[in-house]
Amino acid sequence: MRTVHVETGKPYDIYIERGIIDQCGEYARKLSAAKKVTVITDSNVAPHYQWRVLNSLEKQGFEVKTHIFKAGEESKNLNTVSEMYNTLAGFKMTRKDIIIALGGGVAGDMAGFAAATYLRGIDFIQIPTSLLAQVDSSVGGKTGVDLSYGKNLVGAFHQPISVLIDPDTLKTLSDTYVCDGMAEVIKYGCIKDSGFFKNLADENALDHIEDVVEKCVSIKRDVVSRDEREAGERMLLNFGHTLGHAIEKIYNFKGISHGMAVAIGMVLISKAGEKAGITEKGTADKIEDLCIKYGLPTHDNASFEDMAKAAISDKKTAGGSINLVLLNKIGESFTKKIKLDELLNFITTD
Repeated sequence: MRTVHVETGKPYDIYIERGIIDQCGEYARKLSAAKKVTVITDSNVAPHYQWRVLNSLEKQGFEVKTHIFKAGEESKNLNTVSEMYNTLAGFKMTRKDIIIALGGGVAGDMAGFAAATYLRGIDFIQIPTSLLAQVDSSVGGKTGVDLSYGKNLVGAFHQPISVLIDPDTLKTLSDTYVCDGMAEVIKYGCIKDSGFFKNLADENALDHIEDVVEKCVSIKRDVVSRDEREAGERMLLNFGHTLGHAIEKIYNFKGISHGMAVAIGMVLISKAGEKAGITEKGTADKIEDLCIKYGLPTHDNASFEDMAKAAISDKKTAGGSINLVLLNKIGESFTKKIKLDELLNFITTD
């Protein structure tokens, strides 16, 4: 058992242990006097894990309901959340009851948003089953949904009461989903830990995945504890995401995954930083090589003009400027404000 304590406005623990999914009921009972639990999951995850979760919860005396939505980023919208509200209301959930988010980043973001807003806020537990969710999105309390104008434009900060990470759930993932999560793993090395970045390059991260998960959530824990609501340092966690989100939007959140888009975004923004004389020469090549090692793309056919246009609608824009996360070098990151009318020139490297 590995435990990472998160000290936010509402402190909680992250537990990392193989097989913990079968003990989720025991953890839920220790944390809550709830009578009812609604498990929110998607159509891909449900066949693998919903019965194991339900059995564990029922053994602890919970009344349980499952809400299953269609898997995929295209489901991450207010219509899907509205259906979740109807399930919660129909089950007569109260403020003392809890939601369990079972699945990847999409399930966690939407279930967390439903928990943050239903009855003005009820408790929820994260059980992330994808690598991306285990190393990143399940920790820190960011919840939300997409609009046609951009990714995660509607949301709330709402911390879980616990995160239960079972590395064994990664065995049911396809190689594509594992690669997807590795983009966020690489991000942590880029922004905070050059030694970790080197280890990812020298070894196979998947051979010691529990160490990798613990390292990533510990880095995020430290950042979130210092800046829970993204007023400063937490912005660094968006490295590669501004252009990544823009690419996702260009393709209407279809055909390219979040991790793939972030990988491309990390390489592109590092090339831009090098062009501007901000980022150490060769940094983009190092990131590109590592992304390729873990099966991630490093370029896209979308034009810089389209990327800039899509990025301007990002939630990181404010007062005619946009906050970009750049690297001095691997392991050292910072934010830089760029005027919106200068963004295209800044990111264009061809």
